[in-house]
Amino acid sequence: MTRTKYIVLLGIFLLTLPGLKAQQIKLLDFSRQTPVREAAFKYGDQKGITGKDGSFTIRYYEKVSLEISHINYGKWLLSPAEVKRAVETGVVYKEEVSYSLQPVTVVAIHTPVSGNSVLALSSRDRLAHDGGDLLNNIEGFSSIRKSGAYGFDPVFRGFKYDQLNVVIDGAQSASAACPNRMDPPTSQVAPNMISHIEVQKGPHSLRYGNAFGATINYVPAAPQFSEKQHLYGRLTSSFETNGTVTRNEGTIGISAKKADLRLFGSFAKGTDYKDGDGNTVPADFMRASAGAMLGLKISDSQTVSLSATRNFARDTDFPALPMDLRSDDTWLLNAKHRVNFRDRNLKSWGTTIFATFVDHHMDNLTKTIEPRIMNANTPAKTKTYGGKTEGSWQTEKSKLFAGADLRIDKAEGKREREFIAGPNAGKVFYDNVWQNGTISKSALFAEYQLSVNTVSLIFSGRFELNQSGIDDAATEFSKIYENTESTQLNPSVSLGAVKHLRENFSLGLWLGRAQRSGNMTERFINYLPVGQDAYELLGNPELNSEVNNEADMNLSYKTEKSAISLDFFASLQQDYISSVIDTSLVPKFPTSPGVRRFTNIDNAFKTGFELSWNQTLTAHLQHRMAIAYTYGQNIDNEEPLPEIAPLDFRYTLTGSYLNSKLRPSVTFRHVLSQERVSADFGEKVSPAFTLIDLNVLWQITKVFSATAGIQNLLDEAYYEHLNRSISGTTPKPIYAPGRNIFLSLTMDLF
Repeated sequence: MTRTKYIVLLGIFLLTLPGLKAQQIKLLDFSRQTPVREAAFKYGDQKGITGKDGSFTIRYYEKVSLEISHINYGKWLLSPAEVKRAVETGVVYKEEVSYSLQPVTVVAIHTPVSGNSVLALSSRDRLAHDGGDLLNNIEGFSSIRKSGAYGFDPVFRGFKYDQLNVVIDGAQSASAACPNRMDPPTSQVAPNMISHIEVQKGPHSLRYGNAFGATINYVPAAPQFSEKQHLYGRLTSSFETNGTVTRNEGTIGISAKKADLRLFGSFAKGTDYKDGDGNTVPADFMRASAGAMLGLKISDSQTVSLSATRNFARDTDFPALPMDLRSDDTWLLNAKHRVNFRDRNLKSWGTTIFATFVDHHMDNLTKTIEPRIMNANTPAKTKTYGGKTEGSWQTEKSKLFAGADLRIDKAEGKREREFIAGPNAGKVFYDNVWQNGTISKSALFAEYQLSVNTVSLIFSGRFELNQSGIDDAATEFSKIYENTESTQLNPSVSLGAVKHLRENFSLGLWLGRAQRSGNMTERFINYLPVGQDAYELLGNPELNSEVNNEADMNLSYKTEKSAISLDFFASLQQDYISSVIDTSLVPKFPTSPGVRRFTNIDNAFKTGFELSWNQTLTAHLQHRMAIAYTYGQNIDNEEPLPEIAPLDFRYTLTGSYLNSKLRPSVTFRHVLSQERVSADFGEKVSPAFTLIDLNVLWQITKVFSATAGIQNLLDEAYYEHLNRSISGTTPKPIYAPGRNIFLSLTMDLF
């Protein structure tokens, strides 16, 4: 027998041994679901490169790690457990390295990203009716809450409102129609259609808009094309005891070789809940969403996706505000085209156009007011529309993104005050809330990434033209400001470097300077109490652009079983936009303590850190620890900045049993007292609190799963520092729900 025959027979013998059967796996881009070609892999003594469809073949061994590398996706290691999962599912997902070059947190709601640092949320997060609530799972985030159940307005490192760039799929956004931000942009996100959230920290990622303090990018699930026609879907329902909250969400779709059509919807409703002391907190709400997404593969290199989402909210309590939400009706429309190129430096070009229309109505008709002097209601509307176009170029060691974007915001609305008692009984007054304000932002941006040996460099730049004005100026506003139009140029720039010191250790440093103009409230609000206290606020169209000079440093260490990340930042803000009491102005309401006018403060300073540690303890146990802290100071008056959350510590222990079919977890959270408060804004010291949550997920069958748990097991009576207060003779912060038992059931059709 010849030597060649021996080799062939030996190969056949090896492939028939238990555990040595050849297994095919596909490497796919996580966001686009497209194949990752020409990625090198090493698995024991097996080596190779992925094919045109992203596939590669290995003989599976237990307790062997898989190493994969690609110029666009970096180098990463899959643990034996992750390799086993990849063999079972036949797929490995990975994000492009452009995200890991910056201080970023990726939150996976659906499929986790193999080989990437990911905070995975539970299946219950798809049931959330507020995209802002999802962010509270991430260290460094907190929320301004004026309602116990709706409109959680995110704050990250003390940056809030338009200091945070909130976008959907890298382009689309929304503007709050309510002057008191009952409807922040995050509230318009449908969580059950989101695959993951990218939180890009600091003023460093300038491709998605003006990243002043951070960019929050909600990335929808990408179209899934299949060789054969495939029907898929999901239906989830849950019930919560505290507040009698019911939640339902679902999606159904059909995919084929050239098309993917997906329909989705959600509905959530709740009533008043009990806090830890047994007191009732007004928290009625109703929220629903419905929509569709159509993906079309018009050629091997081009795709088009169209989406439409309709959001509804009805009769929602806002106990910290003078009015409640009566109705909110929103449309989000989006169209995107992408073309990929081969055998050239230009790799892809994508273009998105979008429009968001918010129709918001609020009133005080159901509030208990004694004595009731006046009925008030405010219908308000905002329109946000624009587009973005961006190209991607690549060489052997570098990558370039460049493009342009446009965003136009319009707001209108008038408050009606009908006096039913007192000297003005029978009279009706109208207050021009937004004065038909318009803000237009057009920009050019670029990001260049370069790999030199063990160092990765990233340069980002953005040049934005900001134009604003009002079409229906109120008489009292015009008396103070003769000129209400403004044109400002806002340049932003960032430089970063990541040094791979050893195989498992890296150090990153970023320096950035971002500039932003005042938002609609800061420029045009017209005598409305929309701040932290009862003072009426007056906009200022003459505001200078606010500047953030920030340095971020990241230290990370990662092995097969452990990942540690430390993000440290320091920020000096110039022309910081705030408000001061102006005694020369007379409030519209005699009960108001006065008027605050928006103005620039010379300097403000922030610093802090986020620390996270993920570790696999045993084959069945893993844990996660996270700490976040921010320090803020108004340098001009030597007083703490307002609305800075205190130090927050979180620890989660998770188990995995019965081949991952049973996954219990326990979460411990401790928040320190916040004693650094702003007396100028009437802030009060908030006490420390401790929470324990229990959760268990049971994969009953391949199709059915159940999740049950207890939130606030100790029935702690507590409130977050940023919760607003309920007005009354003795103002009281909005306390969080006490002990809450929940159960959810999910049916998945793959």
